[in-house]
Amino acid sequence: MNEKLLKLPVWPAFIQARCPRCRRGSMFANEMYGFHGQHMNKTCPHCDLTFEVEPGYFYVSMLLSYAFNVAEMVTLAVAISVLTGSENPWLYTAVILTAAILLSPFNFRYSRVVLLYWMTPGIRYNPDLSGPEQTSENTDEKAAG
Repeated sequence: MNEKLLKLPVWPAFIQARCPRCRRGSMFANEMYGFHGQHMNKTCPHCDLTFEVEPGYFYVSMLLSYAFNVAEMVTLAVAISVLTGSENPWLYTAVILTAAILLSPFNFRYSRVVLLYWMTPGIRYNPDLSGPEQTSENTDEKAAG
């Protein structure tokens, strides 16, 4: 074991949607906002971790996305009420629906990141895999040894 392993901090890796095991490889193949939609990598490009632990694994992330959406809607409703004092339902509807549409890529991405980082018991950070370059052969050797 290398004594001078580079331990990567969790929050920058989380915010940048990096692999929870090596904190180097990107979980997503493209940017959050764009015309190409959201595309998640099947495996980590750095340590070859398979992100979808089992078939249908990311259905749970829909529940997290729903929770994010509800929290955002309640926050916006309270903010509108406090800032404007308006009781016009069209104002609330317009602002909340616009925010829900604009924040949907954020909710999609970070519901999956939260699921992999904090709600999957078998995936933990491994500083041995945070080196400059990993190959599937090196990963298999480290897992076996």
